Amino acid sequence: MYEIRRNEERFHRENDWLKSSLSFTFGDYYEEENRSFGPLCVFNEDVIAGGRGFGAHPHREMEIVSVVLSGHLKHEDSAGNSAVTTYGGVQRMTAGTGIVHSEVNPEADEPVHLLQIWFTPETRRLEPSYETSSFDPKSAHGQLLPIVSRDAAGPGTAGIHQDVTMYLSVLDAGAAVTHPTRPERLIYLFVIDGSLEAQSMGELQSGDTLRADGLSTLEVKAGSEGARVLLIDMAAVQGGGEPS
Repeated sequence: MYEIRRNEERFHRENDWLKSSLSFTFGDYYEEENRSFGPLCVFNEDVIAGGRGFGAHPHREMEIVSVVLSGHLKHEDSAGNSAVTTYGGVQRMTAGTGIVHSEVNPEADEPVHLLQIWFTPETRRLEPSYETSSFDPKSAHGQLLPIVSRDAAGPGTAGIHQDVTMYLSVLDAGAAVTHPTRPERLIYLFVIDGSLEAQSMGELQSGDTLRADGLSTLEVKAGSEGARVLLIDMAAVQGGGEPS
């Protein structure tokens, strides 16, 4: 089974410093039947103006991944961690039993464009932790590059406390990649920019998503302008919103 959700079906909101497109129930957007897809429960695309951001706020019992697509993102938290990430970097925070953090754009004249992605953890009451990882964006050219995984190995892949692997791929016009998976697993595909054809399931444009299960493989082929995509392969476990 599969479902394609178009960019215009996302919940879009904008103020003087933030543009957000929300794929799941979050904040002032509530849709009971769209609270999660497996362990994935937040997938926000944000553009934050220079010098602005999310001030200190708490989280618990959530795996939070920030993928920077352009610009710079600064993280600080109550455990004393501080880091600035740009394209080619991933931030992963295990909120666990509770942590307070902030995410701001440290550049005055340049917006930061990022994906903020939350998963429910496979184990509750973990000790809060934070890490940054760096990968060479050129390594994503023409292939699916793992950037987050429970079985992370090496400095280019962030770890996570859930049966999830996230891949980034940059495809030239007409180029294709094939991802082997298993029918019991869930696939979530997001087109960052460009366009592509997802097997026989249809064409996707920038901002569109594919939610699928029951697949043994997934082949995607970029359209005439090429494509940059994020693919998430995950266990079909129960998700849900963040605890209060």
